[in-house]
Amino acid sequence: MRLDKQKLLTSIFSYFGRCSDATRLRWGRALGWLSSRLLRSRAHIVRTNLALCFPGLSEPQRQAMLDRHFRLLAQSMIDRGLIWFGSPERIQETVQITGLEHLDALLKAKRRIILLAPHFIGLDAAATRLTLFLKESATLYTPQSNADVDTIVREGRGRFNTVHLISRRDGVRGLIRQLRAGIPVYYLPDMDFGLDGAAFVPFFGIQAATLLTTAQIARNWDAAVVPIVSRLNAETGQYQVDVLPPLTDFPGDQTLEQATTRLNQLIESWVRPDPAQYYWVHRRFKTRPEGEPRPY
Repeated sequence: MRLDKQKLLTSIFSYFGRCSDATRLRWGRALGWLSSRLLRSRAHIVRTNLALCFPGLSEPQRQAMLDRHFRLLAQSMIDRGLIWFGSPERIQETVQITGLEHLDALLKAKRRIILLAPHFIGLDAAATRLTLFLKESATLYTPQSNADVDTIVREGRGRFNTVHLISRRDGVRGLIRQLRAGIPVYYLPDMDFGLDGAAFVPFFGIQAATLLTTAQIARNWDAAVVPIVSRLNAETGQYQVDVLPPLTDFPGDQTLEQATTRLNQLIESWVRPDPAQYYWVHRRFKTRPEGEPRPY
């Protein structure tokens, strides 16, 4: 039974990897329309996040942002088929990338590299496009509860060159081992995992439990922090991935909390031009300072 289910999932995603751009865009529009209506608990999370972070917008404006967010999110899910099963040539055509010269210079200088990838809709497409450039890379991986889905995701994320998928159960130590060996690590800095190893720092004016890991690793291992900003054009199905210059003087003389506040401010600046591109379905503010009500 498991093999049959895995075959079915593989067939579905490989179909999305082979179909035309027009077809995958039609599927994205249909799934986007359905998901915002059927996934009511997730829509509640998105609506809550947008109300907290953009209180100056009207309710119709936030609703339009929510609708567009689910449209982009649905398209990115359909496009897992493209990045997991599509040809390298088609992926390169669909996922445009700039700034690889920054990585090339750091690799030649034998610098340790943290690829800082905030939760934008296109983060999976960005990761796959980077693995086409990097001979070796590593990232934390959360094992999927369904074994069939887990197999497809693991194989999809590791299909190009050498990709070390470090189970989140092993913690950040496994990622540091790869970093110490000179392997660039793809790291997502902006989820709420509680207060263990984290601090409350502002994100869109709201105190958010934020891991101090990026600043801590950069300081302890002299790692360059290279931001990866990705965007999806829902009308064309094209992704734009920008590899930005490494952060200067990071963390420098700042405390870990100050440096992490700087990171959150940078992420805000990347989100604001098109907020619907950010992954608002996460409960970013679930951990609250003592005495504050839980927003969700």
